[in-house]
Amino acid sequence: MRIIRTKDYEDMSRKAANLISAVMTMKPDCVLGLATGSSPVGTYRHLIRRYENGDLDFSRVTTVNLDEYKGLDRENPQSYYYFMRENLFSHVNIDPERTFLPDGTEQDSEKACSAYNEILHRAGRADLQLLGIGHDGHIGFNEPSDTFAKETHCVDLTDMTIEANARFFSSREEVPTQAYTMGIRTIMSAKRVLMVASGADKAKILREAFCGPVTPRVPASILQFHPDFVLVADESALSEM
Repeated sequence: MRIIRTKDYEDMSRKAANLISAVMTMKPDCVLGLATGSSPVGTYRHLIRRYENGDLDFSRVTTVNLDEYKGLDRENPQSYYYFMRENLFSHVNIDPERTFLPDGTEQDSEKACSAYNEILHRAGRADLQLLGIGHDGHIGFNEPSDTFAKETHCVDLTDMTIEANARFFSSREEVPTQAYTMGIRTIMSAKRVLMVASGADKAKILREAFCGPVTPRVPASILQFHPDFVLVADESALSEM
């Protein structure tokens, strides 16, 4: 595990973008695993700026996202497809046919998960998988559990996750209670995993995940076993490490 300590969120975002840019430069037709939430927004902003400056080309890149809420269509402002479009896709020259997320409108969970697994298998191993980390250690929507789920599956979101995501909705009651998420085995198959974390509120879980035992009760702890895992975090987030 490699840890890159940064001064603050902006420095974290810039250094994470450096790592992603290097992958795109070395392999223009790379597969990028992408994440949503507040943590990677700054990283996407830096990538957009580099595209606008003529330093990056997204035309041959394929993206596969970690997750999507079950029950939300792509035009819902709280869907993760909408998030990706607003925060990255609509600002760069990426081919929409090369951007993939689980289908949140598919109510048949088995069918939705099988379809996304097929997409992931066709895309092949991600050259880089970007992650954030939840306060309970979840990655994607892989919540604390008794086992590590292998491939795409439907998750019942915990109260902690629903509470954390409620700030993006008009009320807590509007937050979906289920989501489709990429499994741990798929995440671990990426050639490199890059996690971004910022703020003192992430300090405790980073210590638990990377200084404690590997356990499905702290899903991110499995990354201790990844051969090329990079954590980019600011001083506040690393304060308990």
